[in-house]
Amino acid sequence: MDELTNHCKGLSLSDREGPTFNLEEEMAMPEFIIATKFFIRRALNMEAIALTFQPLWRSKNGFKVKNMGNHIVLFIFDNKLEVEIILENEPWNFDKHLMALQRYDKDTLIEELQFNQTSFWIQVHDIPVRFMNQKVAAGICSQVGTIIKKSETEGEGGSFMRVRVRVDITIPLSRGRMVSVGQGKEIWVSFKYERLPNICY
Repeated sequence: MDELTNHCKGLSLSDREGPTFNLEEEMAMPEFIIATKFFIRRALNMEAIALTFQPLWRSKNGFKVKNMGNHIVLFIFDNKLEVEIILENEPWNFDKHLMALQRYDKDTLIEELQFNQTSFWIQVHDIPVRFMNQKVAAGICSQVGTIIKKSETEGEGGSFMRVRVRVDITIPLSRGRMVSVGQGKEIWVSFKYERLPNICY
């Protein structure tokens, strides 16, 4: 190898072969990456994963999958909007087991990623009818996690309200919350997590 390197150094370049062409960062193909942790015990099959999510995510130019070990997979896209849509539509699951997704930039070490949060739509049931509004629903859910947004439809579903919440999945999910209605009266308000898959730690 050293002999080949020395031979190349000895070559003289013509006017068309030099000077050196500089590869700038902005010339690279754009890549938008989702890092994903699969909460499943068995080994991951990359081909099965790709076949599962190609029709679900409907990526225009497809995506690449890269197994990083420890049940972490990188999904590599060339379209930022597709990545945004996928992340906005959490939770996702594989074989009925939860996947935790997050944006990934190459400056971060895989080992430093924290796959501890996922976004859910939470249905808030059993709110007294006169208190059924988005402000109340968001207030009740504030202990569950970070409120991302409220449902755009007031009085969603007739009997419940919906709130999108970023939830810490390393602790047990909250099943509901006690609510004081005044004069010492308390009632139980229950939560239902939409599209909740199996969560395996």
